Amino acid sequence: MPQLKTVFAIALVLILSEQMTFAQVRKSARSASYGMPRVSRSKAIIMCPIFEESKYPYQGIGLKVGDPFALTYKFYPSKHWALVVDLGTTASGLYSTYYRGIFASYLPDTLGSNQAIKYATHLISADWHLESKFLYQWDAENISKGLQLYAGLGWQWRNANIQYDFVREFDRTESRFERFKTVRFTYGVVAVVGFEYSYFTLPVSAFIEAELFVDAFVDPGYQRFQGGVGLRYIF
Repeated sequence: MPQLKTVFAIALVLILSEQMTFAQVRKSARSASYGMPRVSRSKAIIMCPIFEESKYPYQGIGLKVGDPFALTYKFYPSKHWALVVDLGTTASGLYSTYYRGIFASYLPDTLGSNQAIKYATHLISADWHLESKFLYQWDAENISKGLQLYAGLGWQWRNANIQYDFVREFDRTESRFERFKTVRFTYGVVAVVGFEYSYFTLPVSAFIEAELFVDAFVDPGYQRFQGGVGLRYIF
C-alpha cells in the first residue's frame, strides 16, 4: 500500500509538472506575439497629425532662413503637387563681389580725355526678393517616416537699391569723391530641390532646399545658387 501511494504521488507530480511546462510554453508564445506592438491609427495621427490622404488641401505659413530670409507660404492642393510663394530680403552680403563687378555698367559711355573713375565702395539699402514655385513631391518614407522629397520650377523677381561711392580723377593731379544711387530690378527662372519633414506631434513641417537662379532680364545668363531652411505651421 505504501508503494501504491508513492507511485500515485510520483504520477501526480509528473502530471502537474507537464501542465506547468505547457502553460509556460503558451505564455511564452503569447508574449512573443506582442514583441512588436502595433500602433493604432488614432495614435499614428497623434504622432503625425498632418498630410492625411483624405484631408487635402492643406496650407502652410512660416519662415525661411538663408538666401533669401523670407516669409514663406505653401499651398498643398493634393499629395503630390504644391505651390510656394516666398517674400523677403536676400543675403546681400553674399552678392558684394557681384555688385562691385557691375559698377562699370553704370558708368557713362564716354568720359573726358583727362578723366578717370575708380570704384570706392557700395551700400545696399534694400534687396527685396519675391518668388513663386510649382513643386512635385513624393514620399521618402523608406528613408524616414514623414519625409517627402520635392523638385520644381518657378520665377523670381529681385529689386536692389544700391549706392555707389567712387573717385573721379582729373589729369591724375586732381580727384574728388562722388556718389550715385540706382535701382536694379531684374527677374529670372529658378529651379529648386529639397525635402520636407513632418513627423512631429505638432502641425508643423520643416524643410531644407537648394535653388538655382538664372537671370533673364538685366544680366541674362547670370547664375546664382541660393537656399535655406525653414519651418511652416500647417493648417
